[in-house]
Amino acid sequence: MTLRPWVLEDAEAALAVYGEADVARWLSPAMERVDGVDRMRSLIGTWLGEDLEPPQGRWAVELSGTGELVGGVAVLPLPPQGEDLEVAWQLAPHAWGHGYAAEAGHAVAHHAFASGVDELFAVVRTQNGRGAATAQRVGMEWVGETEKYYDLRLQVFRLRKGELDVPIAPQRG
Repeated sequence: MTLRPWVLEDAEAALAVYGEADVARWLSPAMERVDGVDRMRSLIGTWLGEDLEPPQGRWAVELSGTGELVGGVAVLPLPPQGEDLEVAWQLAPHAWGHGYAAEAGHAVAHHAFASGVDELFAVVRTQNGRGAATAQRVGMEWVGETEKYYDLRLQVFRLRKGELDVPIAPQRG
């Protein structure tokens, strides 16, 4: 898997991610389902024009062997104040279950921590078991639920710099 900057030519492949109801249902209200290639191209153009302060950013996720675009990953400020940074990932349904989202989240966590960030968050709707499991595979710890972000009841996962790549101790039984 490779992370790279988005380009306008990604619009058709990106539509297979952001145009899918099974993906978009977890993104609202931050983002609505994209309804066509022209709209996707426009959205990528908006992303390219964002003035994000590093380590914030948005990246396309593509398969290293084939170059196929299968999703996106981002490090963005969480609303409403933007004081917390969120790791977010989206993959086309055909790419689910291969570990790409966790790998992408892990890669951008390394990027953020190398840039001086001390902690990152992922927020997941309570019904999104796949999203919660991915956050945990990235190495994030569940810290509770809140309505602070997006005016929704969300599960919050946190990863601190010192916790990245720390092996999980086996449970004693």
